[in-house]
Amino acid sequence: MKIDFTKNNGLIPAIIQDNETKTVLMLGYMNQEALDTTLSTQKVTFFSRSKNRLWTKGEESGNFLNLVSIKNDCDNDTLLIQVNPVGPTCHTGSDTCWQEENSTDFGFLSKLETTIQQRKENATSEKSYVASLFEKGINKIAQKVGEEAVEVVIEAKDTNDDLFLSESADLLFHYLILLQAKGYKLNDVVNVLKSREK
Repeated sequence: MKIDFTKNNGLIPAIIQDNETKTVLMLGYMNQEALDTTLSTQKVTFFSRSKNRLWTKGEESGNFLNLVSIKNDCDNDTLLIQVNPVGPTCHTGSDTCWQEENSTDFGFLSKLETTIQQRKENATSEKSYVASLFEKGINKIAQKVGEEAVEVVIEAKDTNDDLFLSESADLLFHYLILLQAKGYKLNDVVNVLKSREK
């Protein structure tokens, strides 16, 4: 890994990203000694511009950033460091230095989960398909998941890819509803899968 430390008085930006959630946690600066220390200790160490010395994140709080990987950018003057954080990253006690929660985000699926949750919480006042399912209860929701699963199996044996994908989307949608009816989210299932990883 070739790093160009000649810019900015020997300091380069280091973007810190959670290895699991992919959330950006903070930005710090490193010189060659900070990078070498990070690699040897496997704990992210910066050069503190305010303290004018090396500073290992967590040296006082215990909220270390355990190193997973380091990548340099196309100009060799910025690092992307993926970590497993121990506790909150920001000195304010927040998960990130942007005052955001460090949680797993599944993009559109997380947005869809939020919509389902809102419709569940307003099931008695809102007129929507999702709200009506929650009004009918767990048995109806589970029945819909079963029906959609059978339709996916049928379409899997056929050659119409559009129908297969459409039924797969219906199954996933209804499964997300069932998860929330049982008090869970997609991330709970992901955690079970992670626990089975070998």
